[in-house]
Amino acid sequence: MKVVAISGVSGSGKTSVIMQLSEQLDCPYLLFDDYTDENTYPKDMKHWLKNGANVSEITTPKFVKALLNLTANANSDYVFIEEPFGRRRDSVSSLIDTVILLDQPMEVCLSRVMTRSIKKSSSDSLIFIPKYLSMYDDYFREIYIETTNQVRIDSDMIIQEVLSIESTTKLIANWLALSTSEATEI
Repeated sequence: MKVVAISGVSGSGKTSVIMQLSEQLDCPYLLFDDYTDENTYPKDMKHWLKNGANVSEITTPKFVKALLNLTANANSDYVFIEEPFGRRRDSVSSLIDTVILLDQPMEVCLSRVMTRSIKKSSSDSLIFIPKYLSMYDDYFREIYIETTNQVRIDSDMIIQEVLSIESTTKLIANWLALSTSEATEI
């Protein structure tokens, strides 16, 4: 059983790809955002960025615990995890076998975040969109670029082409199958 981390910035397609891969390959998954809380991110993200953007300062102890439990009990070829930071966080790096980076253009990711928020069509989205765009202009974009550059360093597969979720899922599933068969032949 291998732990496969799908990485990328908000709007890159991580959750959608993981859910399709999990269904297609009949494997369990964990989503990063399901395990975040008020202590996950540094309080001052602009300061964090200026001080080197050490992603190990982003903490998800419940996520790590859930991953350990899942891998101890899983009866599948893979466990898919949404880990935006690949192997870069010390708390999860040793638990990840493969990192696939969805390295999508920033404007595509921003568009997807806005579209997702608009589709929710609630009063919260009317508050969220201007707030998010302001933070995106102020520092989120720089954070996304910096963390993507960090993840790119030791990713096993990088997808830069803008594809549908279905095409991305198929590409990853085929790559995993080839990787497994090549490893078996050695």
